[in-house]
Amino acid sequence: MRGDKPKKKDYAAVMDLITTTDQLAAVCDRLARHPVITVDTEFLRETTYYPLLCVVQMASADEAVVVDALAEGIDLKPFFDLMANEAVLKVFHAARQDIEIIWHRAGIVPHPVFDTQVAAMVLGFGDSIAYDQLVERVTGHRPDKTHRFTDWSRRPLTEEQMHYAVSDVTHLRDVFAALDADLKKRKRSDWVSEEMEILTSPKTYNADPEHAWERLKSRVRKPKELAVLMEVAAWREQEAQTRDVPRSRVLKDDAVGDIATHAPTSLEKLAHLRSLPKGFDRSKWGADIVAAVQRGIARDPRTLPKIEKPRGNSNGSAVVELLKVLLRMTSERHAVASKIIATVDELDKIAADDNADVGALRGWRRELFGDAALALKHGRLSLAIEKGRVVHVDRADRN
Repeated sequence: MRGDKPKKKDYAAVMDLITTTDQLAAVCDRLARHPVITVDTEFLRETTYYPLLCVVQMASADEAVVVDALAEGIDLKPFFDLMANEAVLKVFHAARQDIEIIWHRAGIVPHPVFDTQVAAMVLGFGDSIAYDQLVERVTGHRPDKTHRFTDWSRRPLTEEQMHYAVSDVTHLRDVFAALDADLKKRKRSDWVSEEMEILTSPKTYNADPEHAWERLKSRVRKPKELAVLMEVAAWREQEAQTRDVPRSRVLKDDAVGDIATHAPTSLEKLAHLRSLPKGFDRSKWGADIVAAVQRGIARDPRTLPKIEKPRGNSNGSAVVELLKVLLRMTSERHAVASKIIATVDELDKIAADDNADVGALRGWRRELFGDAALALKHGRLSLAIEKGRVVHVDRADRN
């Protein structure tokens, strides 16, 4: 009728909001009948060690749903069972944190999985392309980014939040279809499958405190420092996990490195470290850290991992620079993001060791880049400039 106010959009008519276990079980049963579904999650982890799962979005070719993961009494087991269903391919974008959440909550890693960010790198869309950029480049649609940084733990969810959430998985259907077709056309599906094996390995998500030092190993140069670093980093990781707070809330990385370097064996010595807040030595954590330092000093140096010495020689640096040129040339020639072929750290290792345990010397990467990298290193391959472009020249006469 003319003059009437327009009716408010009926949210229920647009999509389903799942708030009960029975609803979730029913929708997961329907989704399980499809060979491919798209999945995304919304979470918070600014103040916690483990991410707080707030919302789950899923879509098949027929429907799209939003699950309120914080709804009172809801059991997410049907969702976790669907994630473990081998008959259903789960499509994510930048899946690592989504998978980490599922691993933490249910102790399972979704499988099989397809990550559109990884596929985009294999197809030359650049290093770690953002979801909205990929959607726009593939479909021409510009996604709404209004609620990217919204507080997903607040209830009730607004209609705008739910539309934003569900659009993530509906656009993802179109992106997946386009990338999957391109991968098959260019015979690169196996490349993505290799990457998915790493992404879906439980080792990728096992935050063992005993290995926490590996993130910080570049901060030490001596065996004693490494031993202390290993103990203090393990203590911090365990404390953060137990209290469910970010590592930095327990001890910042700079402080961990400072403690490893100075190895304070008493609270008095600990108090002299400028990287720690004033009065930290008088807290319970102060005594814990001194105990960790003492355990580190008591370690048998023969049981410690080998410290990688910095490669400061100019010849080694020159080899790495040449490998960087080859990597960029390979990336441009084959339209593959350089980051997924090899990292700078891997180039360093290849320069030092022909048998380095790096991805660039295995599988499709070796065929694409690794063999050429070794040939360049040993003079069997040269780089030249031809019509303004870098090209490689085989030197078959060299052994």
